[in-house]
Formats: sequence, structure tokens, C-alpha cells
Amino acid sequence: MTRNIAEQTATRWVDENAADLSKWTSEIWHKGETAWREYESAAWYVERLRAEGFTVEEGSAGMPTAFAASWTNGEGGPVIASYAEYDAVPGNCQAASTVKEPRAGLNEHAGGHTDPHSALGMSAFGGLLATKAAMQAHNIPGTLKFFGEPAEKVRGSKPIHAAKGYYDGLDAMISFHPCYMLPLCNTVNWDTHCGAAFAMVYRFVCDEPESWLKRADGLPIPQAHSAVRAPGANDALFYMYNASKALRDSMLPHMGGWSISEAILTAGQATADNLPARLAEIQYIIRVPTVEMAEQATLILDRNAEAAAKLAHCRVEKIWVSKSRPGLANHVMAELVYGKLASVGAPKWSDRAKEIAREIQANVGLEPMAEPFLPDCEKLIAPQEAERILRQDLPPSQINYTSDDYTDMCWHAPTARLYIARPMLTGPAGFAYPDWVMNALGGIPETIDPMVTCASKTIAHSMLELMQNAELRSAARKEFEERTGGGVGGTNWIPPLADYEAPIGLRWPEYVTTVRGREWWIPSAGY
Repeated sequence: MTRNIAEQTATRWVDENAADLSKWTSEIWHKGETAWREYESAAWYVERLRAEGFTVEEGSAGMPTAFAASWTNGEGGPVIASYAEYDAVPGNCQAASTVKEPRAGLNEHAGGHTDPHSALGMSAFGGLLATKAAMQAHNIPGTLKFFGEPAEKVRGSKPIHAAKGYYDGLDAMISFHPCYMLPLCNTVNWDTHCGAAFAMVYRFVCDEPESWLKRADGLPIPQAHSAVRAPGANDALFYMYNASKALRDSMLPHMGGWSISEAILTAGQATADNLPARLAEIQYIIRVPTVEMAEQATLILDRNAEAAAKLAHCRVEKIWVSKSRPGLANHVMAELVYGKLASVGAPKWSDRAKEIAREIQANVGLEPMAEPFLPDCEKLIAPQEAERILRQDLPPSQINYTSDDYTDMCWHAPTARLYIARPMLTGPAGFAYPDWVMNALGGIPETIDPMVTCASKTIAHSMLELMQNAELRSAARKEFEERTGGGVGGTNWIPPLADYEAPIGLRWPEYVTTVRGREWWIPSAGY
């Protein structure tokens, strides 16, 4: 039995189950659940995995919307893994429609899939099940592991899974992401993998507003609430926000595509009375090439938080959300996965998909085009060529670029990072499509399914090669050990950074059930 026969079985499985993969992708897409609150999406995967014979640990590593699944065929054999993400982004609620409109019953502030992680997870899941089918049909021994990874948008779960040992003992990992930037489209990362990311929440608490100033009258309640009051938590958050904006240029060098972004989680806790706010929270995420740069920026944010708290008569608590490591290249893995992608071929879009794309073009005021999708969507680009283009605007000393927490997996097993084209529209020079267009294309079956099918086949073929090719696994492991200075624990190995528990108790945006039914936590207009 040749390896090609097993790959043909996997290809058939994907083709025969394409309708189910399309339906399942839409189901996850329409849930639109956001970081740390992906209850229904995680439960969907757990149920399906168990139906397929996988042993599943729910709530892995103390994360309620994470899971770790395993399935073994025969005795012995390698352990190959992949994973699903399924978190959406607040404020991006878009219907699977050719016009701008939120999903039914919701408003635009609700969660929506931007990358889309709905299709990311289903592509990996399709590849997993196709691999399983081929292993059973051809008696290929080995173990498949599949991880449910919530909260990627805040780099949440993978550092914690890594720190708690979930990636230990893997022979290889396949990471997939829809294309999010050119030239990383229908290719595999070569040298420049994603960088480090630190994320944290600073919580300002005004415990003792009454001790801000000595009250002249000595009375427990200031007369008519007219006395001077403590600034309070909102003011502390305001000081923190402005100080960190003002000092941003002093945190990191002016090169390398780094970024620091913030989001206000909880604020207020006061009415329109003159009482000070007791609680306010602000989240930061730092995306940088190295851990050292992240630590440098964090030090300044810590100082700003302490100063802001003192100014506003508050105390400050720091709650870690993520500490993720930069990625680690593996050329053996990259060549394997790109070779399988080349044999599968780039995704192709049907005439119906092109009609839908033209409707969108007309609805944003463009003249519909005969070929509405970017030509890059249906072309392959070799990893080395994509690397050359990517490096043109980066300083030679910069090893990593952009941010994603799959990087934590790279330090525990040889890892490949695959990118397949999502549907992207072309347009006149200088024209920028509004964000809702990309979000909608990720939810319309005719436009997103070609990516899912292509990725599923590529992942399955790669997994099957790894299962059956001991020489390839050995070469990938040798490179891993060379790059880490001896493998896990080696001289160049970066250990897990997560010395904290998952911040599941914070006020993350979510769906709620009220007397009005299920809705986003920011109610629809009219309430």
C-alpha cells in the first residue's frame, strides 16, 4: 500500500462529506461567540469528536471552553496533532449577506468572525476526520490529537495548554490559518513566523473614597453630597490610557511592525450621582517580535498603572491574559506541507461564488468585475518566495513578525504553519472594501467552502505522510533539536511563560439570556 492510496481515501472522504463540512462551518460561524465565552462552539466540537470515537477532555487546563481530544488506531505509531479555534470578535456582527447587516436578532456590536476562525477550525477538523478515515481503511497505526483553543484573539489558550503539558509527547503539529495578509496566501511559513504577544488587564479599584481628603465637618455623610470626592476608578483608567498613549514611542523601537492595543472591559459602577466609580478595567495586548520587547513594554505599562492608581486614589491589580512565545521555523515540516498543498492545488471559486462577489461589488458602489476575486486566491506561492517578499520591509535582525499564539506549539513539536486563501475581492487602485465585506464572505458557503475543502485535504495528506514516513519525522525532529539546542529543555529552548490561570472570570463581552431572549450584552436598539 502506497502513501498515495491513503491520501486518495482522505480526498474522497473530504469530497463525500463536503456538504457536512459546509453546514458545520456555517453553524460555528453563526454562533459568533467571543473570547472565553465560546460555550456552544466548544460543545459542538466535543459532541462531534465523541461521536467519531475520540476521547475528549472538556475544560482542559482549567479553561471551560477548551478541550483536548485523542484517538488511537492500532498499537504504536506517531502522535500527530492539529487544533480548532472558534472565537469571534466583538463589534463585527455581520450576516451571511451581500449587504451590510447584522445577523438576525442581533446588533452590530455582537460577535462576528473576521478571520474567520469558524472556517479555520472546520478546515482542521475536516483534515482530522479525513486522516482518521484513511488510517482506519488502510490499518495505519498512530494517534491523532485535536485541541480546542479558545480566545485566540487575546492569545488566550495555547500558552496555558503548553505550560500544563498538553503539547508534550507530540511528533508533529499542523497549524492552519486563513490568509490574512499577502504574500502569505496558499503557502507555508518558511523562516519568519509570528512573534511574541503579552496581554494583561489592569483593574483599578477605589476601595476607600471616603479617605481621599479629611472632611472638615466630621460628619459621616458630606452635606448634600457637595464635598470634594475621590477621583475614582474611571479617572485612574483615563490616566492610564492617556499616559500609555503618550509614552508609546518610548516603549519600543520605531521598526518591526510592533503594536500595543487597548480595550476597556469594565468601567463605571456609578450612577449620575457624584459618587466616584469603584471599579474600572483596561486590557492591553502587546504584539512584538521578541519576549524581551514584550517585557520592556510591560514594565512601562506597570509603572503607568501604579502612577494612575495613586493619582486617582485607587489600588491596581494586574491580571495576565497571555504570555505567548515567538514562533520557531521548521523547514522539513514546511516543505512537507507545501508539497501536499501543491498536489491538492489552490482553491477555486465557482461561477455562483463569483456572482455573489459581484453583488457585493455593486452594493459597495463598484462596477462588477468579470473576475471579482484577487488573482492571488487561486495561485500558489512557494514558501521561499513568500519569505523573500515578506522580508523586503523588515530589518535583517528581526526574526519574527505579526502575532498568533500557535507559536507556543512550535517549542514542543516540529510545527508547520499553513495559509490557504480565504475569499478576497479585487478592486480599483486605491479602493478599500469596508470590513463587513470580508466578514460576510467568510460566512457565505459558496465563498468560504473552497478554502475549507482545500485546507482539509492538505492537512489530511500532511498528517498521513507524517504517520507513515519515519524518515521524514526523524528529519523534522533533528531540525527541531538543532534549533532549540537539544529539543525541549535545550540551550536555545524557550520554556512556557504562562505562570497564571486562565482569566475566565473577567467581564469579557458575551451573549446573555434575559426576559427578551438571547441577545448580546449590549442590548439591541429600542431597549
